[in-house]
Amino acid sequence: MLYWLTQHFQHHYHFLRVFQYLTFRSILACITALVICLVVGRPMIRRLTALKVGQTIRDDGPQSHLSKAGTPTMGGAMILVSIFLSTVFWGDLSNAFVWLVLIVTIGFGVIGGYDDYLKLVHKNSKGLSAKKKYGLQSIIAIVAALYLFFTADSSVHTQLVVPFAKDLVINLSWFFPILAYFVIVGTSNAVNLTDGLDGLAIMPTVLVSGALGIFAYASGNIAFSTYLAIPYVPGVGEIAVFASAIVGAGLGFLWFNAYPAEVFMGDIGALSLGAALGVMAVVVRQELALLIMGGIFVAETVSVILQVGYFKMTGKRIFRMAPLHHHFELLGWPEPKVIVRFWIISVVLVLVGLATLKLR
Repeated sequence: MLYWLTQHFQHHYHFLRVFQYLTFRSILACITALVICLVVGRPMIRRLTALKVGQTIRDDGPQSHLSKAGTPTMGGAMILVSIFLSTVFWGDLSNAFVWLVLIVTIGFGVIGGYDDYLKLVHKNSKGLSAKKKYGLQSIIAIVAALYLFFTADSSVHTQLVVPFAKDLVINLSWFFPILAYFVIVGTSNAVNLTDGLDGLAIMPTVLVSGALGIFAYASGNIAFSTYLAIPYVPGVGEIAVFASAIVGAGLGFLWFNAYPAEVFMGDIGALSLGAALGVMAVVVRQELALLIMGGIFVAETVSVILQVGYFKMTGKRIFRMAPLHHHFELLGWPEPKVIVRFWIISVVLVLVGLATLKLR
């Protein structure tokens, strides 16, 4: 919106030409999302508190969590509002990729929001059934995957890029929509599983999103993509604006979500942010890089899969509690220590992922 206005008037006011630069608009998107989140955060927390939309705590988990009962949830709504407005303000709204990532993100947010609504307002402890939740997620992911497949104008856009290998690419052909589906749905639920401690999920999300923004910028620039030997996808550079909006909104949310949290993001935030990371990775052709950079999300998900599978086979547990962050808490690690150490690991993994741009 604001980008369009600056484009319209730049012939009359030459200083407006600075807004044509993607890097400048990405910075503005980050700052705008941060400010919006900080402005709407406090009123939203008061509103959620008044509605008594509070978190319920499992009594079989770490005892330190019992004090969190009643903390306002569904704070992810402020993240979605910030991302949407910031992207609409500074993104190129004629770009199909921008609308795709927005629609997928908001769609998963609606699913998560309805699940939160059933759990917290209607006191339905189960919320949406797993079948319905995954069914709705699958519809959105499949539509997005098929759209990207049928609008791809080159085989390059459906290739799997292997990190650290310059000339090794795999032509996925009809397997592309399948991979895209699993990346979007899998990342969405992985972030949701990670969202169990104050600020634990949001900082890795911010870090990975920022890195994907760099990938998008490079992939959308023919000079950079050629130099770095990564797929050139025309128009995908605009995803950098969206990625920057996630960074700003995430940092704004962390202001309220840092230990001890004043608000939790709920499924409305976790499912939507995970889907956003997944669809961005698919669009910029960096699914395997996402696997590396989102290693914390992967570890949390694998810990649940292993715990459930091993318990069904043997009746015993591998971890004291899954997801993985609860295991360390029950080992005696204070919650802030678990959070910060997971953040440190995320920083390292994101740097490794970014290194794949050059080390080929």
